[in-house]
Amino acid sequence: MNGATGGETGRKKPRPSVALAVVIVFSALIAIGTFLSIKLPLGPLGEITWSPPIYMALAVLAGPLVGAEATAVGSFIGESLNVVWFGWPPIYAPGMVWARAPEALIIGWARKKGTKTLVASMVLATVFETLAFFFPDWLFYTYGVFGYGSPVSVSKGFVTALPDFLTLFDLVFIPVAFILIRAARPSFKRLGFD
Repeated sequence: MNGATGGETGRKKPRPSVALAVVIVFSALIAIGTFLSIKLPLGPLGEITWSPPIYMALAVLAGPLVGAEATAVGSFIGESLNVVWFGWPPIYAPGMVWARAPEALIIGWARKKGTKTLVASMVLATVFETLAFFFPDWLFYTYGVFGYGSPVSVSKGFVTALPDFLTLFDLVFIPVAFILIRAARPSFKRLGFD
């Protein structure tokens, strides 16, 4: 028995070294996609990144855990570069992980449940990401913490955080993710991902 079989089920599984290599490579791609982004002049939403179709596709191709690991590491590194390069508040880097890693888990959960469920999970994951940015930013603006200025009223904090809803733009990346999934599926199957 080699290390690439799934034991009792007989399903092929990737070796741990292969899974680690996938996490490393895709962390780098996600970091690059996060750093090389469309910078926005609006309040808390600093950018529209190129990484959503990458981590959406990876969560489907490699599963929720590999997808979440690569998304967390790549998002943290990419956003840390933005913090250093553009002088953004340091909270942006862990905030990106807080919003995106669960996104990969949501998408990865639905990867074998049919196309309609998968699309619905990608939409749900994008809504989750949006709300995961919006609610903390609303509080951060209201109380003036983490470099978000001086404390303001709850209603002013709410209005100031509203640009976070532009994160819903990531929905346009869902068809791109499906193109990536279709193109990369044979390679991932050869690596042992089912």
